[in-house]
Amino acid sequence: MIRSELIQKIADENPHLYHRDVERIVTTVFDEIIEAMARGDRVELRGFGAFSVKKRDARIGRNPRTGEPVQVEEKHVPFFKTGKLLRDRLNGR
Repeated sequence: MIRSELIQKIADENPHLYHRDVERIVTTVFDEIIEAMARGDRVELRGFGAFSVKKRDARIGRNPRTGEPVQVEEKHVPFFKTGKLLRDRLNGR
């Protein structure tokens, strides 16, 4: 499902809301998750999962084309851990 499909589904299920308001709500939720992660905070949505940021240390990597060693800088990457309810639904329980 992509963002526009999510917005359309929510708008269809809530005919009392304007489409532009649903779009603003979805955008606000995603923006807040992004802002929290940018600050290094953890975002937990009970039953769904938790978003966090993990730090990857600098290291010496390898160029796959030439085999030449390259310096890979330290970076922060997003990480998602599923919640128990989501895991159980995916596994048919």
